[in-house]
Amino acid sequence: MPPRRPDPAKLRAALDAQLVALDQPAYDGPAAALPAALVEAVLTAYDRGLEPERDAARQAVRHLLDRLATTAPGRTVEVRIPPYAAAQVIEGPRHTRGTPPNVVEMSPRTWIELAVGRRSWSEAVAEGVIAASGSRADLSAHLPLA
Repeated sequence: MPPRRPDPAKLRAALDAQLVALDQPAYDGPAAALPAALVEAVLTAYDRGLEPERDAARQAVRHLLDRLATTAPGRTVEVRIPPYAAAQVIEGPRHTRGTPPNVVEMSPRTWIELAVGRRSWSEAVAEGVIAASGSRADLSAHLPLA
């Protein structure tokens, strides 16, 4: 299944709402840079000890999961970032019914930090902020996202 194509108007609205919450001006950059700007704004909220705007966090998580699905296509591992999104990734045996045998679950903040390289997979596992089960539930070879 190909990754979702985000609606630029929804991305811009989420980004602008996050920027307002951070007391920053609205985004005025190119549409192609919207996803990266949104991820950066959400990280800025976390860095300031704030909870990011719900839609901004959701859009950032989905964008980064879609990038993972593009770079590691497949249906062997289910990556869950509750309450925002889930994706099946990595080539190998396909799961079709019930709970997948290879599951990775983490918070939105942990996912974003892993995806952009602010935190390593091994650090996050050691800190206990990732729940991973199954023999293929190690995403370290695919993170950070290029």
